[in-house]
Amino acid sequence: MDAELVDLLRAELIAADYRTESVAALLGDAAEAARQRGVLVPARRVLAARGLSPLSVLTRLFLLGDPVAASVLDEALPLLGSAGLERLGLVARDPDPQFLRAALSLNPVTLASAGGSSEWWIISDLDDQLRNAPARPDHVMGVGGATRSLIAQAPPVRGPGPALDLGTGCGIVALHLARELAKEPEVRIVATDISERALTFARANAHLNGLADRIDFRMGSLFEPVADEQFDLILSNPPFVITPRQSGVERYEYRDGGMRGDDLIASVVRAAPDYLAEGGTLLCLANWECPWGVDGLERVRDWISGSAHPLAAWVMERDRVDPVKYAETWARDGGARPGSDDFDELMTLWLDDFAARNTAAIGLGSIRIERLDAAAAAPHGESVVHTERAGGAFSAAAGIALQRNFSAAILTTQMSDAQILDTHWLLDSAVTEEREHRPGEESPRAITLTTERGIARRVTADTLLAAAVGACDGDLSLRQIADALATLLEVDAAAAAEALIGGVRELVWMGMLAPAEAPSAASR
Repeated sequence: MDAELVDLLRAELIAADYRTESVAALLGDAAEAARQRGVLVPARRVLAARGLSPLSVLTRLFLLGDPVAASVLDEALPLLGSAGLERLGLVARDPDPQFLRAALSLNPVTLASAGGSSEWWIISDLDDQLRNAPARPDHVMGVGGATRSLIAQAPPVRGPGPALDLGTGCGIVALHLARELAKEPEVRIVATDISERALTFARANAHLNGLADRIDFRMGSLFEPVADEQFDLILSNPPFVITPRQSGVERYEYRDGGMRGDDLIASVVRAAPDYLAEGGTLLCLANWECPWGVDGLERVRDWISGSAHPLAAWVMERDRVDPVKYAETWARDGGARPGSDDFDELMTLWLDDFAARNTAAIGLGSIRIERLDAAAAAPHGESVVHTERAGGAFSAAAGIALQRNFSAAILTTQMSDAQILDTHWLLDSAVTEEREHRPGEESPRAITLTTERGIARRVTADTLLAAAVGACDGDLSLRQIADALATLLEVDAAAAAEALIGGVRELVWMGMLAPAEAPSAASR
């Protein structure tokens, strides 16, 4: 896209105050909420009752998909005009040549991340509700739920090492990295994609948001464009959708990695440690298959454990869906609708493909991997791999909390039982306790520890663990707490200590406990 025209577009968007907050204020809460659900009539009614303004014109054109007269665009956007929008490819002539319609999406986007919220303008292909036709094979998505989830979970960006956005798409993750590293201009940010069209959009978005000089965009498959390079941080929302390889299924570059089953994700996970610097982190979104009789999380564990590098990994399954629901989701995503021959054919091909591998379910989640340095490696150099199912909601600034939990859990996993007992522990300030009593009963029927920080968690605790957690203020070691509670509750001290060791290890992964200090070597 022409850089001079993109500069004019930026100036027009600034002058119109084309931001998510301003659009919401223009439309009102009810109409804006309906628009977000794909119901556009309320927004059209609101705008019909208001006078023309640059913001209302942009909203009608790009957010509602309505035709707008060229003369209205010329007046609302005097620097760029309808001719400039056409040259950028953002609009196309309506059947009535006096009017133009959006040919591409131009959305204001607000994103929450570890560093706080950020505002963007993002050019992409039209989404399903405005396109009203099947997507093209090289369709470039805007900012969807998966990308928002990746950025919400991402660790705080640290310099001075380079960062990589693997499979950049419209470029939003690379823009996030550039914004997070704004105070460290010497840090390199690399963004790769196999799609030339995606890279065109990503470069335009970088220019539109004033970050073109911060990002090195490269074309190629997966890690090919960064051979022999290493990064402190790799973020990736790769084309992880499990897609039948038979003819008759459209190949969409943004979602289909061109490999059988979940082989694309397996290849990313197996290769990534080679491209991480020591202490570097990979966070990627993923789908994985769960064949009959096999836990998909254990398959992911095997991908990680086979690395030649010492690693720490946290695999989080956010949801697990059956093949029917999975096939329906992605058949709809391409534009097919239930009841049509195309939809029925796609469902058949997807379900046949899953049946050929005895796939009973598909796990949806994230994979976080840190390449450990020699000093931090676990005994004998083996990797630390923790897998779990965690479907709770993310909190604000979840990435900070999750990375802190991960670091504490790596340290704790490498401790001996004796070190666990000799360590002083701190209870996170976000943890609360719920007790369930029947009227008249002295002792609770159930005790639940809860937290909303990072990921919402609920953990059932017995009286011993609940009391120990309550005493974790850093003053006493776990051994001292265990001995005192064993005397108070009249239980065996060794049994109490053993139970608390397991409980502490679990609660550290949950983000509820952290060591107050590193353990000493003498307590091994």
